[in-house]
Amino acid sequence: MRKLDNLYESRLQEALHALSNRHRLTILIWLTEPEKHFPAQRDADLVKDGVCVGFITEKIGLSQPTVTTHMQALAKAELVTSKKIKNWVYYKPNGPMIDRLLSDMDRALRRT
Repeated sequence: MRKLDNLYESRLQEALHALSNRHRLTILIWLTEPEKHFPAQRDADLVKDGVCVGFITEKIGLSQPTVTTHMQALAKAELVTSKKIKNWVYYKPNGPMIDRLLSDMDRALRRT
């Protein structure tokens, strides 16, 4: 049972670490409502396929390599999924994992 607890805590820590950066948190919030925060895309649907890294880069005002690093951190924590279409990578939130993170946090913080 202890090994499972360590895995659970490790996964939770990784997600919280990914969200501890204000840019990553902001991007994830934007991705949860892509039609509100991004213009329509030519080659992909904002909701179904995700948001092009180019649009994220433009909106957040950081360099493309920096945004890619932020997105990789969110993907490693399984908070977003990625999809390559043509020469671009599109990101969308991983709803089931975000729901699980919120549930795990609730359980972790309510332990006595």
